[in-house]
Amino acid sequence: MDSTRGGPAGPPPGAGDRGAGADGYLEPRTPRGVTVAGYLALCLLGALVALIGTFHYSQGPAPLAAVLFDLAILATCVLGSVGMRSALGGVFPAAGWFVVTLILSSGSADGSVLITDTTAGKWFLFGGAVCAAAGGVYAFAAWSKPSRDHRAKQSARPHGDRGAEDRSRQGSGSARSQRRPGR
Repeated sequence: MDSTRGGPAGPPPGAGDRGAGADGYLEPRTPRGVTVAGYLALCLLGALVALIGTFHYSQGPAPLAAVLFDLAILATCVLGSVGMRSALGGVFPAAGWFVVTLILSSGSADGSVLITDTTAGKWFLFGGAVCAAAGGVYAFAAWSKPSRDHRAKQSARPHGDRGAEDRSRQGSGSARSQRRPGR
C-alpha cells in the first residue's frame, strides 16, 4: 500500500527477509532452523570423522591413516567455516571431534582402550587435536569482524588503488627533512 493513501509506511512486505549482497542484489536470508541444522550437521560430521578414525587410524603403514584422518578433520573445519560463512562453522566440527575422541580414548573400567599408545595412536590424537584447533583458528581469523571489514574494503576499491591508509604509511618525507643532522 502507498503511504499517501493511509497505508503503512515502510519497507514492502517481506523486505525484512532479505539482505543486500556484496554486488548490491538482494539475497534471501537463511531461516534460523536451517542454520541451526547446518551447525548440528557439522558437529555430527566432526564426531563421525573421530568415530571412524578411532577404529581405523592404525590401518596401512603406521601413521599414514592417522595423518589422513588428521587432515580430514582440518578440511572439515575449514570447509565448514567457508560453507557457513562464519567462525562457528569451523568450530563445531572441531568440538564434535574433541568430544568423541575424549570419550573413546578414555580407558574403560576393565582397562581396555581403543586408541593405543603407538605411533599411529599418537599421530591420530595429537595431530588431530592440532588440526582441529588449527581449523578453528582459521575459521576465526577468516570470519572475524575485522577480517570481514578488511575484505569489504578490498572488494570496494578498484584494482591497483592502494588507498589512503597505505599512502599514510609512506609519509611525506617532511619529517626526515626537518630533523637536524647527526640525530
